[in-house]
Amino acid sequence: MTTISLTSTAPSALEVDAIVIGIAPGGSDSSDGAPPRLADGAHDIDRAFGGRLATALQALGATGKAGEITKLPTLGTLPAPVLVAAGLGEETGADALRRASGAAVRALAGSAKVALALPAGTAEEVGAVALGALLGNYSFGKYRTGEHKKPVAELTVATGGPVEDGEQALERARTLASSVTLVRDLVNTPPSDLGPDDLAQIAAKVAGEVGLGVEILDEKALAEGGYGGIVGVGQGSARPPRLVRLAYSHPEAAKTVVFVGKGITFDTGGLSLKPSEAMDWMKSDMGGAGAVLGALRAIALLKPKVNVIGYLPLAENMPSGTAQRPSDVLTVYGGKTVEVLNTDAEGRLVMADALVRSGEDSPDLLVDVATLTGAQLVALGTRTCGVMANDDEVREKVVAAATRAGEAAWPMPLPAELRKGLESAVADIANISGERWGGMLVAGIFLKEFVPEGVKWAHLDIAGPAFNKGEPYGEVPKGGTGAATRTLVQIAEEVAAGTL
Repeated sequence: MTTISLTSTAPSALEVDAIVIGIAPGGSDSSDGAPPRLADGAHDIDRAFGGRLATALQALGATGKAGEITKLPTLGTLPAPVLVAAGLGEETGADALRRASGAAVRALAGSAKVALALPAGTAEEVGAVALGALLGNYSFGKYRTGEHKKPVAELTVATGGPVEDGEQALERARTLASSVTLVRDLVNTPPSDLGPDDLAQIAAKVAGEVGLGVEILDEKALAEGGYGGIVGVGQGSARPPRLVRLAYSHPEAAKTVVFVGKGITFDTGGLSLKPSEAMDWMKSDMGGAGAVLGALRAIALLKPKVNVIGYLPLAENMPSGTAQRPSDVLTVYGGKTVEVLNTDAEGRLVMADALVRSGEDSPDLLVDVATLTGAQLVALGTRTCGVMANDDEVREKVVAAATRAGEAAWPMPLPAELRKGLESAVADIANISGERWGGMLVAGIFLKEFVPEGVKWAHLDIAGPAFNKGEPYGEVPKGGTGAATRTLVQIAEEVAAGTL
């Protein structure tokens, strides 16, 4: 396990394998010939270099742009043999620090001890540097048998002096990072090792470790309880579905928040089979459920004054002789009927059961998170989640909460005219629209139909952000990202504070 600590010792005196500093563009742009500007935390190192560090970095091509990593040997000027300059870019603040810290620590995989001499003079800066370092240090090595670089074992944040509430910020970073790591590990786990019951048992184990209440409904209880969406999606698999309910309560809580996370442990598309190139990363289709589990874990440890319920509707969407068919009609929990026109629009079916069930918890706010539509990637790309809601103020506040948590989100509408496309000739509603366009919005409109009356609700579509098929960037690795976990924690904390 990686350890992380604070030190007020001068960075130039630290006996570590590498020291990380921050640099930013020195002129109006990176091409004007000016050397990069050293960020706070680097000046002690610069003195050891005789005031020539920026010039040396410029000679190596360093510009200070965001995401840039430059390594240079210290040649005995420091106890540490390697110095790493991490580009902060033109931005200032927590996001830039988190990204730079994550990229730098990832580049130092295989090192035993690394010190971070990035700006860390406030609790916010300490938290950003620590969280970025821990998230950037992530590695999923469970199935590797050959030699590979291990994550950094020991991280130290050099603050340059005492920082008020610095230790609290560091502990919060540990909690968030370990919870996001849990989600990343679950998303990266091969579906052969993570069926619905496997994930349910992991959720129960986590609940026991942090003191959450837990209830698990198996396939028999789901059928008897009328959870037609979860049962219908799961009936094609040899591994039956589950519904997990997690509960965190605080004795001083005045409000209740419910989170619902889509948990399709693998999505073939069912009989509406996906093409092979769209299927290999569908182990990530439980990313929403993972985010809810990770968030509940963090909330239980951070203890905000709010009650939080989490629902994980879990199923594996497989084609078989028992699978649901296009044109089947399901009866969702609560009695509403759905005509299944496409079995690959399955996430909204399991979510519908859980959304209706959430009404029994009398939530003040209901938030669902799901890898729901390919249309989200078309509209917003792979890094920005779409946020829809039945209340404009809630939508804006959820986007703002995500931004404060360091996760990209964008507000999207739910145009009333798109509801017509979901009309069914035989049931209350169809699971896909007869119209081609606006798929992300249509899915949100479908979910809205199952939100308990009078409850404020927001929907986060994380289809792209949940799984990074490209190269790592900032604190984000290749593969499972843990997207929305920090956002959900932020939402719970802001509800507790009365600001959301």
